[in-house]
Amino acid sequence: MLRLIIIFLVIALIAALFGFGGIAAGAASIAKIIFYIFLVLLVISLVAGMVRGFR
Repeated sequence: MLRLIIIFLVIALIAALFGFGGIAAGAASIAKIIFYIFLVLLVISLVAGMVRGFR
């Protein structure tokens, strides 16, 4: 998932460099959404790991 975030951020940077503002904003938005999904899944995984570790 982090690989997708980096890919979309690179696409956004390259698009912004060449002046494609709409594409850059879209790619940055997608990268931001994927990053938030990654954070939620990370927290769920950590909580599940702690619960499983106490048993």
